[in-house]
Amino acid sequence: MNKQIIVSLLVLMIFAGGCGLKSDVRVLKLGHSLDTKHSVHIAMEFMATRVDELSDGKLKIDIYPNGVLGSERESLELLQLGSLDITKVSAAALEGFVEEYKVFGLPYIFADQQHAFSVMDGPLGKEILSKGKKYWLQGLCFYDAGARSFYTSRPIRKPEDLSGLKMRVMPSITSFAMIRAMGGSPTPISWGELYTALQGKVVDGAENNPPSFYLSHHYEVCDYYTLNEHTRIPDVLLMSTHALKKMNEQEKEWLMQAVRESVVVQRKEWMKSEKEALEALEKEGVEIIIPDKQPFRDAVQSVYDLYKDNEELSALIERIRAAENQTPATRDSSSVAEENEEKSQNLN
Repeated sequence: MNKQIIVSLLVLMIFAGGCGLKSDVRVLKLGHSLDTKHSVHIAMEFMATRVDELSDGKLKIDIYPNGVLGSERESLELLQLGSLDITKVSAAALEGFVEEYKVFGLPYIFADQQHAFSVMDGPLGKEILSKGKKYWLQGLCFYDAGARSFYTSRPIRKPEDLSGLKMRVMPSITSFAMIRAMGGSPTPISWGELYTALQGKVVDGAENNPPSFYLSHHYEVCDYYTLNEHTRIPDVLLMSTHALKKMNEQEKEWLMQAVRESVVVQRKEWMKSEKEALEALEKEGVEIIIPDKQPFRDAVQSVYDLYKDNEELSALIERIRAAENQTPATRDSSSVAEENEEKSQNLN
């Protein structure tokens, strides 16, 4: 309760501080929980600069990083109340708000990075982003968060190697089912407590993308990193529908042009941070294992049974799988986003 009061007061102070601006300037407040060195924050800073340039200073975005306005869930709730305009959360955090985001947590729903980008940047992605409207959460775009892989205290070269291991997972039904399908024991532990849990052998390993594994210093207690790349759960940029309704069409156009351009910037920054993280992990003595992914794919097919009786999600899963065949293999990581800059996203 005390934390909620502090967050609420801080939000009120921030909004009160903007009252001295000229009445013809609209200021959007963006809060997120990432470090300022993260690729998403860098992209958001670019977005804020472009909005200012495109609008000649008539539209501005103030960014509050490092969770100063609350956690991901608290930020979502602030958007729903209209106390915050924009935030960034993992698609996993949206599962409890918008059912369609559950598909991103399914193991190997995407064949590869290009398949994932074709879905996120295409009609399917736009459709999923719009599903939160009835909960006052309008999706603006997807940012890349790479692929999640296993890091452990002993080598994992095939699914059977997870047998008997206690693996830290996010509090997600899909994540639990995935680990169990491979013979492991899923254990939910908060991110902030994970280093100590790994060090004290409360869990034997975890799963995440390369930058998160490196920046968390979890490599100090986990010597092996298996790049099986089981899930690609993106970050999602969201806007409160309360804030959106206050904007005119010109302001929406300025914002969406800046958003689309920021996707290109973020993906390039992410690729760079991923490469740097893997190089740094190797220097720290971590053994990077590149396994045959097919046995991992085969082991987790039972996870899809979770949604076999859900007609809407089953249909969405099939549409995502079908989109794989529409993805040209030669497209690089930013070309899809660059093409998408020419497309208009309906925010009304």
